[in-house]
Amino acid sequence: MEMSALLAFTAVAATLIMVPGPDWALLVGVSSRRGPVAPSIVGLALGYAVITTAVVAGVAPLVAAEPTALLVLSMVGAAYLLHVGVGMLRSPVAADIPIDAGAPATGSVGRAVRQGLGVSTLNPKALLFFLAFLPQFANPGAPWPFAIQLAVLGTTWILLASGFYAVLGYTARRSLHRRPGLTLVLTRLSGVAMVVAGIALPIEQLIRHTPG
Repeated sequence: MEMSALLAFTAVAATLIMVPGPDWALLVGVSSRRGPVAPSIVGLALGYAVITTAVVAGVAPLVAAEPTALLVLSMVGAAYLLHVGVGMLRSPVAADIPIDAGAPATGSVGRAVRQGLGVSTLNPKALLFFLAFLPQFANPGAPWPFAIQLAVLGTTWILLASGFYAVLGYTARRSLHRRPGLTLVLTRLSGVAMVVAGIALPIEQLIRHTPG
């Protein structure tokens, strides 16, 4: 696949991963209780692997048969980005990151994995993101099969998310829950990035679909 598309996706994905949400809530909750962070991260990664598989199986044939579907998905994704970005700028305090996020106690590793799997797999926002954004960074006319490109993008997301969540989880034990200002700054910066991406991505797709 095109390296420029992969780098662009990496930049957008890295920004989105830093947006507070259910994944953050789980990891901060685990960290506040000094529970096992690594199993929770494994569970989250497995959940995103399940979503990636579903997208590869369902979206690849659709886009291959009807390229206009890519433009439609891009518009849906842009609307979602704008919604998230504006909401974060209007309410920058990360109220949806409760310290007591139903995190597993320090005991069961299996339970921690299952909780992580459930949080990522059952999060409708995660499914919407993968459905709307993975296809627009893939090119049906590229040498690589479209499904393989989607799988590479999904794997990139999983690796980026796992690395960031590891830093978040282990850092939260020492400082994050005692420094709400840091979370506030990250939330505001992410909100601005969401709005910019929500405006730029559909423009790029419209240019790509404009003849000549």
